[in-house]
Amino acid sequence: MNGFSGTRRQFLGGAGALALAPAVANAKAPPLDPLLAMPGRELAGLIAAKKVSAVEALAAVLAQIARHNPAHNAVVALQDGDALMGQARAMDAKLAAGAAPGPLFGMPWAVKDLAGVIGIRTTNGSLVNKDNIPTSEGIMVQRLRSAGALFIGKTNAPEFGLGSHTINRVYGPTRNAWNTAKSAGGSSGGAGVALGLRMVPLADGSDFGGSLRNPAVWNNVFGFRTTLGTIPSEGGEQWISKMSTSGPMARSVSDLGLVLSVMAGPHPGVLGALPVDARSFAAPLGADHKGVRIGWLGDWGGRVPHDGQVMRICEGALPAFRSLGCVVDDAKVDHAIEPVWQALMLLRSWVSGTGLQRYADDPATRDLIGPQAHWEIANSRTITGAQVLNASTVRTAWTRAVDKLFETHDFLIAPAVQLLPFPVEQLWPTEVAGKTMRSYHEWMLGTFLVTMTGLPALAAPAGFSADGLPAGIQIIGRRGADLACLKLAHAYEQAMRPVISRLPPALI
Repeated sequence: MNGFSGTRRQFLGGAGALALAPAVANAKAPPLDPLLAMPGRELAGLIAAKKVSAVEALAAVLAQIARHNPAHNAVVALQDGDALMGQARAMDAKLAAGAAPGPLFGMPWAVKDLAGVIGIRTTNGSLVNKDNIPTSEGIMVQRLRSAGALFIGKTNAPEFGLGSHTINRVYGPTRNAWNTAKSAGGSSGGAGVALGLRMVPLADGSDFGGSLRNPAVWNNVFGFRTTLGTIPSEGGEQWISKMSTSGPMARSVSDLGLVLSVMAGPHPGVLGALPVDARSFAAPLGADHKGVRIGWLGDWGGRVPHDGQVMRICEGALPAFRSLGCVVDDAKVDHAIEPVWQALMLLRSWVSGTGLQRYADDPATRDLIGPQAHWEIANSRTITGAQVLNASTVRTAWTRAVDKLFETHDFLIAPAVQLLPFPVEQLWPTEVAGKTMRSYHEWMLGTFLVTMTGLPALAAPAGFSADGLPAGIQIIGRRGADLACLKLAHAYEQAMRPVISRLPPALI
């Protein structure tokens, strides 16, 4: 498959072109509201105990959004403040009347703009859906609603979630929480920035090739791509080539567990959903990690290009695991990388491009979709059943090769990104560490390699570059070891507290 050669001008020009105006400079930030400084789990507990009202929590969130969203564009489709306040007052009244609160009761929530929320504009970042107001919701949103979340709007995402840079022709770009001139990552970029700037206490996202992991570490927060099946998959097709999953994002691992406890667990309409005990994810995460064996994948044996600063930052996180008593050594997968990449591209185009063909075939919508979508569509048109079978066979062999590392290791660790946040005007990186990228998404190879296995991968902050840009690692566990990943990440979080507690410049 050939790389897409479309230019930035082709994407930005014409009706609905992106407005890439200079970022608004933040004045000296006022002190951070204590309700937003605390972990989301603590805020939820105070609301449930009637020590903080839903109205107070909402007011703090809306004020923070008003203060920081103009410069960063993370929260979109924000609902009317008076109407939201009315909902919050009604929730407080229910609680006062004796209603039993769910685990997210009264928590202001902005859902990623790839998931429909009844009555709230949901665009998938595409002009073809710019006026879409859903009348139904998927499993993940239903579970958040049942847990008591108060939906205030959406978080920005790239068109159809394609690529790990949150930029689209509906809302424009989302700017990094640490530097408005840089990308927020994606496709859960809006969620990552909103968390980093304390505009929301907790968040959801989704991940095909790194969409929970890249934006998490680029904004110094956590994101968790769980084992396939831990969170029920959405959609009418339940069997073929599963790669994408919803997942939690948060500023702490304990908060990740709380959100996962709501999202996870079997659903009667979903094939392949795992019979996990969702409540276990919200339980205390303390554990002894002495003697735990960790394999450092690094740059995958020199086969995946990484920026030198990213490698230094991620390698600098390894002593934190050793301080927990873990044994850390190098690990290498005994399988070629290039066949896996070719298989990944084919399977992704088959899954993503086939469903978008109708937009390219209709003259009324052809020019409303961006270059990433056109690239996937063009590739999807020539894929045969035999190619899909062969690609899936490569995926199986790759998965077995990675699984073999767990005979000698309990966890694997690799960088969650291959480079530092790039300029926000750039549609995608064309080069990493001197190597030319052949597609709009090859710079995400290091996260795609984990996607192909279906293993859990928890993204965690690891440190900063010389000019203050974040990067981080992904903690990869055995299939089904989602709780174990949370426990190791929780211990790592305590060891890395100075890094993880660091605030973006806009909040200082």
